This record gives sequence, structure tokens and C-alpha cells, in this order.
Amino acid sequence: MGGSGGGGWIRPSDIAREVREAERQVESAGFQTDLAGLLTQLLARFNDRDAPLVRRRLDEILTALGNVLDDKIEQIFGGSVAKHTYVDGLSDIDCLLVVNGTDLEKAGPRAALVKVEKILADKLKGSAEVSAGQMAVTVKYGDSMEIQLLPAVKSGDKLKIQSSRDQTRWSAIDPAKFQAGLTKYNAQCDGKLVPTIKLAKAIIGQLPDAHRLSGYHIESLAIDAFKGYTGTKTVAAMLPMFFERAKDRVLRQMADSTGQSVHVDEYMGASDSAERKNASHILGRIAKRMVNATAAGSLPQWGDLFGDDE
Repeated sequence: MGGSGGGGWIRPSDIAREVREAERQVESAGFQTDLAGLLTQLLARFNDRDAPLVRRRLDEILTALGNVLDDKIEQIFGGSVAKHTYVDGLSDIDCLLVVNGTDLEKAGPRAALVKVEKILADKLKGSAEVSAGQMAVTVKYGDSMEIQLLPAVKSGDKLKIQSSRDQTRWSAIDPAKFQAGLTKYNAQCDGKLVPTIKLAKAIIGQLPDAHRLSGYHIESLAIDAFKGYTGTKTVAAMLPMFFERAKDRVLRQMADSTGQSVHVDEYMGASDSAERKNASHILGRIAKRMVNATAAGSLPQWGDLFGDDE
């Protein structure tokens, strides 16, 4: 008896190992199909935005401003709505209020911001909370929808908003440049970059406010993560990759291609700041949870990342 002749002798243990490996591959393929189905369901839920309600609220805001200012204010969608990365209940709806020819233009960007806040706080009292930040007025409704309003002026074919370095000056921006970049890399990823961003925002939206990255920052990190990407172009594969790459990239400042500020992540301070190290730790932990959930073949563990208790 021997295993040295002709066709050789295959040990039973080798056969068993090959069978187990084949079973693992089948199970893995089955899980990936199930995971893709779960992520598709979650995307459908997050995309279920009440567009008529958004429209009514924006009209209400413009009416409130127009009645007081006695001026027509043009409205331009920006941010996540224009880029199709809006996630219902978790991401802001950005609207540029073009105030050319109004008292707001003459007052300057910071004064315009304060006046818009004052008007809306009075007119929307009882139906929404209104607050002014560094760059925008935020209107927050009881159902968690947030609308951010940025006073802006047109200068030829350019738009200007408040300068991040001098609140008394209007500063030119080029949001179309960033949107074009996002469109380019989304196409290179077979259309999977935008849904990956939406799901990343949804997961980060589960974190306490103090630990959330801004929507624009998340989008910028995603573009950086998938430049020249040659891996598997599915959302299930790209989502863990985003968090794995973002945990390192978040440690360094990112230049702002729109011109709104020097960096897209000024709110996190200098490179390697304590805020950045904390964000890196959180993003890395999310990536690890995804790897563990996939290794365990557990859809519930994946669902937990989105706060999904169904």
C-alpha cells in the first residue's frame, strides 16, 4: 500500500478539509448575498425622504424671511441634496439663500446670518428650533429633520458665502468642483461610492453629537479613500474599506476644494489633534465590528451598526 504511485493516494483528512473549505465558500457567498440585500433595504429606508415636506418647510422659511425683508430671496440647493448623499433624518439639507440686492447683502455675511436667525426664531417659534453657527443658520424640526441655510451672494457666475477666516467678508466658493469630483469617482466605482457614503453617514449618525463627523468631511474622506480603487466594487465590500482607510486619513487635515475654508475639517483642529485621534479610534472600531460581523456571518450584528433593531 502506498501513496507514491500513479494517481497517488488522497488522505481522508485532505478530502474532509477540501469539503469544509468548499462549504465555507458557499456559506460566504450566501452571506454576501444576504448582506447585500440588507444594505439595499437600509438604503431604501434612508432614502425615503418626504420631498413634499422638505419643499413645504423651505417655502415656509422663504415666506417668513420675505415678509420681513420685503425682498425676493433666491434659493439654491447645495450640500448633500445636490450631491445625492442626503440620508433622511441623519444628514443636513443645505440651502443657499442668495441675498443679492437685499439689506442682507449690504449688512455683510455675519450680520446677515444673525438677522436670518432672529427672523426665523420669531416666525417659526413653536414649530422648530433655530440657531446660528459659524457659517449657517440651522432650523431643526421635531422629527429630526435639519435644514441649514447659508446666506450667499452671486458675483457674475460665481457664488460667495461668509469667509471662514473673516466673518465680515464674502468669499468665493466652487461647490460644482467638488460635486464634479464626487461624480467622477462614483462612476469609477460603478456607481457604488454614493450609496457607500450614504450608509457611512447613517452609521456615523448613530454616534453621539460630539463624535459625529460633518457630512462634507465624510464625503471628502470617501473620495480620498476610493481614488484609484481597484477592489471589489460592491457596497458590502466598500463600506468596511471606507472606515478602514478613513481611520488613518482623519488624522491629517484635508484641503477644501470648494474654497469654503482652508480645510474641510477645521472643526477638528490641527493634524494629530486629540479630536482626530479619538475619531480615528471610533472609525477603526466600526471597521472592526464590520469584520467581526462578516466573520460570524451575522446580519443582526451588521444591523446593529445602523441602530437597526427590527
